[in-house]
Amino acid sequence: MSRPPNVRRPATLASLAAELGVSRTTVSNAYNRPDQLSAPLRARVLEAARRLGYPGPDPVARSLRTRRAGAVGLLLTEALSYAFRDPAATGFLEGLALACEKAGQGLLLVPVSPEHADVTPVHQAGVDGFVVYSVRDDDPHFLAVLERPVPTVVCDQPMNIEGVDRVGVDDEAAMLGLARHLAGLGHRRVGVVCMRLGPQRQDGLADSARQAYTTYPVQRARLAGLRTGLAEAGVEWADVPVVERFEHSVDAGVSGVAELMAHHPEVTAVVCTSDILALGALRHATQRGLSVPGDLTITGFDGVPEAVRAGLTTVRQPVREKGRVAGELLLERGERNRPRRVILPTELVVGTTSGAPRQAERWFSGL
Repeated sequence: MSRPPNVRRPATLASLAAELGVSRTTVSNAYNRPDQLSAPLRARVLEAARRLGYPGPDPVARSLRTRRAGAVGLLLTEALSYAFRDPAATGFLEGLALACEKAGQGLLLVPVSPEHADVTPVHQAGVDGFVVYSVRDDDPHFLAVLERPVPTVVCDQPMNIEGVDRVGVDDEAAMLGLARHLAGLGHRRVGVVCMRLGPQRQDGLADSARQAYTTYPVQRARLAGLRTGLAEAGVEWADVPVVERFEHSVDAGVSGVAELMAHHPEVTAVVCTSDILALGALRHATQRGLSVPGDLTITGFDGVPEAVRAGLTTVRQPVREKGRVAGELLLERGERNRPRRVILPTELVVGTTSGAPRQAERWFSGL
């Protein structure tokens, strides 16, 4: 199809150089190496480019030439909206974005489903390295990341991957401190609502085998810390019911604690392995007219702003700092040969949702 005679061809690097009477290298330097030009000359090049409609060098061609994409990939094995809906993920994303901004790098989100093994998005991502945000040990998308010849940093999990940097917290020790707090209050009848333990969708009571063979090390560590702390108070782990929820949402917390209390109304404290699930537990208690902590103690893990506002007893972890450190580890990876492990501190925050167990036995009918 011929071009209409009244439509001007878009300017190119060559035509812009000819218009200005300079070399093509000079035009290219105005975009890619501005320190090579005087300020007046660069301003003249950019003004002429604006006037003639020259958009600048083709970024795809430039990346092919330099073999650099200028972007960091964030692997999320969740829907894209999760990064903007989950407070802990949002805090992490903010910290990572700050590190990328400081280094002049872009950030590409690579969301994939935990229920599907298609690794094409990982193979096709034009990035110079990956930050992997909390995936299970055998996640196929993570394995695809390791096949790429680019540096990788893991946040939280998997753990102990050879040659890969990791930033996280000591989840087991943090939960141990929370367990000791509950035991010190006098709780011996404790139940748990935890995040997913495997790749297949499963909601319900998680038996000891499922807990032991979970492919999510963070959940394993948090349950281990709770088990150790309760054992110190003489509580057998076999007597602690654990309810699993595949989805990580407030609604999942509501249904999880409802199931827990329906089967084990004798429980006086509910430990949730995330604040989001704990916020659901608080909602359920309100719906059932239960006093927290008078009738039921509820705790979480993460220290997200919503939990703090609700007065939740929780473990606060520095999620924004996690993101910033992950970004810095990745962007400095070319300067060192050995991988680094960074363990950030946590803090037990005792809020208004934990107290001594109720004195009189009460049967929670209909919960």
